Amino acid sequence: MTNDMPTTTTKTSASSSGAKLGEKDILTRLADAGEDALHRLSELPGGQRALTAVNDLRARVDDLTKKVRGIDALEVRVTKLEKEVAAMKKAKAPARATTPRKPAA
Repeated sequence: MTNDMPTTTTKTSASSSGAKLGEKDILTRLADAGEDALHRLSELPGGQRALTAVNDLRARVDDLTKKVRGIDALEVRVTKLEKEVAAMKKAKAPARATTPRKPAA
């Protein structure tokens, strides 16, 4: 008796690719659950306003983050300029000529 149906065999191994597939499935399911929760939230009374406020907050935080990153560069420039000014003051100090004071009459 021969069996004409094709048989498939599956290997179960603890390789890293197998673990990554499991992670991807969990992350995909988690992302889908988050999207579903956001969709349900938007259907609630006032939910759309809440989502708009959260998106506006996210945009503001992004802008603030960009500005804060620029502060580091400004601090470096200010430090450099302070050193240059200090060097200029030191160079100027010996060049001053002192004049003798006249006695008070």
